[in-house]
Amino acid sequence: YHAGMSDQSIVEHIPRLRRYARVLVSDKHAADDLVQDTLERAWKKLHLWRVGSDLRAWLFAIMHNVFVNQIRGRRLDTEPISDEAASVAVRPAHTDGLELDDLRKAMNRLSIEHREILLLVAIEEMRYEDISRTLEIPMGTVMSRLSRARDRLRQHLEGNANVVSLKVVK
Repeated sequence: YHAGMSDQSIVEHIPRLRRYARVLVSDKHAADDLVQDTLERAWKKLHLWRVGSDLRAWLFAIMHNVFVNQIRGRRLDTEPISDEAASVAVRPAHTDGLELDDLRKAMNRLSIEHREILLLVAIEEMRYEDISRTLEIPMGTVMSRLSRARDRLRQHLEGNANVVSLKVVK
């Protein structure tokens, strides 16, 4: 056990971990396995968690690292997110069914890195600093991936996914 930590503290984050896993891997069973592997690693490494730090960000960092290690060891199915994962992330009004379907399809066309950033910022509402630590990438990379992800998502929603926009830098 770790001082200041209870089983309930980690259990509260399982739905978020499942949602994050579904962004990383499309197969529901593979996502559940990823969550289980993450929880096992977190339990073994619990002594490394700093009391007062963001447990959610720490768990997401573990999941990201477990996922990267699994990719290095074997190729995982990284197909687009399923209907179930999209419906968890966005709750439509009755008249928004078609818009939700369009959003799901557009999200499916994004790279894992872009889906991951959008999930962490828009759904998990994580701060850029926390995302930087979680994904072990510089803050500038977080911001540029987010910008590119938003641009690509907008292009997919507008049907202009093949259009490349260039910005003039002075």
